[in-house]
Amino acid sequence: MKKIRSVSALLFCLLAASIACAQSPPRPDIVLRGTITGKQNHTYEMVPFDVPSGIVALTVTFHYTGHEQRTTIDLGLFDPQRFRGWSGGNKSTFTVSESNATPSYLPGPILPGTWKLILGVPNIRPGATSQYEADIYFARQDGEESFTDQPLRNGPAWYRGDLHMHTAHSDGSCLSQSGRKVPCPVFLTAQAASERGLDFIAVTDHNTDSHEDALRELQPYFDQLLFVPGREITTFWGHANLFGPTQFFDFRVGDTTTTRTLFERAEKLHAILSINHPNAPTGEECMGCGWTPQQQFDPRLVHVMEAVNGGDEDGPHASISFWEKYLDQGLRVTAIGGSDNHNAQIPAGKTNAIGRPETVVYADNLSVPSLLDAIRKGHVFVDLSASRDRILDVSVTDNQQMAKMGDALAAPANSTIAISAHLVACQGLLLRFLLDGQPVHALQTNIQQTEQVLALTLKADGKKHWLRPDVVTPEGRLVLLGNPIYLNYTESRE
Repeated sequence: MKKIRSVSALLFCLLAASIACAQSPPRPDIVLRGTITGKQNHTYEMVPFDVPSGIVALTVTFHYTGHEQRTTIDLGLFDPQRFRGWSGGNKSTFTVSESNATPSYLPGPILPGTWKLILGVPNIRPGATSQYEADIYFARQDGEESFTDQPLRNGPAWYRGDLHMHTAHSDGSCLSQSGRKVPCPVFLTAQAASERGLDFIAVTDHNTDSHEDALRELQPYFDQLLFVPGREITTFWGHANLFGPTQFFDFRVGDTTTTRTLFERAEKLHAILSINHPNAPTGEECMGCGWTPQQQFDPRLVHVMEAVNGGDEDGPHASISFWEKYLDQGLRVTAIGGSDNHNAQIPAGKTNAIGRPETVVYADNLSVPSLLDAIRKGHVFVDLSASRDRILDVSVTDNQQMAKMGDALAAPANSTIAISAHLVACQGLLLRFLLDGQPVHALQTNIQQTEQVLALTLKADGKKHWLRPDVVTPEGRLVLLGNPIYLNYTESRE
């Protein structure tokens, strides 16, 4: 897949259950060191450590010396109440959390108290010694987790993905080998996404987190496809995708818990809660699908919204108009898309097929923290055509200030806003801009080349506006949906 990259790369530290950072690695919460001698051959050593309350996941990295002498030390784990797993000598790093764990280990509550590493010694020669070190990292409830401890790809780029799909862990189904309709396994979703050239996906089964364990097992195999932790919070008054946490998130909206409560909880977790298909009809065919909260809540809590759903696209139930109502209130809300796939076997490009539409994110690297950070910032466009290479990269400058999609720009009255639009694989289509939802005819232009940079200008009036790009067919059908650049906004996105 073609990527448009800049020359610099930013490194990051994964905050939850993470251990890798090239320049400034996080410090372990506990370091356990010891010595194994030849006298301990064919024995098991228990190495205790204390886990405080409030921990949602822990990661262990284990290293030892003596490999050149064929020393082998196996590894396992007990919590204060039970056995949590055994990886022998096949892993030097593992993570356990309440909802998922590295294969070989069991998910479950991270109980406070004394845990124990099991060190099995199948071989150490007489007279030999081995020094071991176990570094233990605690993750508290910060909401941002991952199934890999390092980026799958380094360097800034436009990364393509699908942020809304379902599997056997909720109502996803497909045909079995003998042609029967059965719950569709997570593997088929990952395989289809990989074959279609996606860089990331979020499996968002309804209200559950059981699929997270399957994704943790699959992530090492799909080392070019990043799995973003997600689920669809499904209430009687609307659906919303939660991105980031893997621990339980209470979805029960009723008399005492409100829609506002959901967004406040997501804020505390530093998670993204994105309203799904808000213009969809609600009824017995799709219970709670439309967005009709049981009581009003502060719209400033909404930072991300699914403006394009695979079942609607730009049809009668498309949610772009709902999203733009939030923009018209002066709010900065990122538009994303998702296929809402319920059958991994739907052929590529068909309605609700995996990757139609794609959310395309300009992120510092291919990692969960970088992707979620870029989505919060609005560095996103939505590709309704399920292409593998279309790019809509827009920036504006005024008085030597520069802003990308999702950013704010100060544009004084009578100044000239210079617009640069870098387009890839859009020949034969039209680039247009909407100012506060209305097309600006002077900013509509034909795209004639496979890769083209178009330069346009707009006279600023010094007032507050949102300016967003999109790409359409000559007949006006939407192909690429861009996020706004916010002119003269003083409010922070946070």
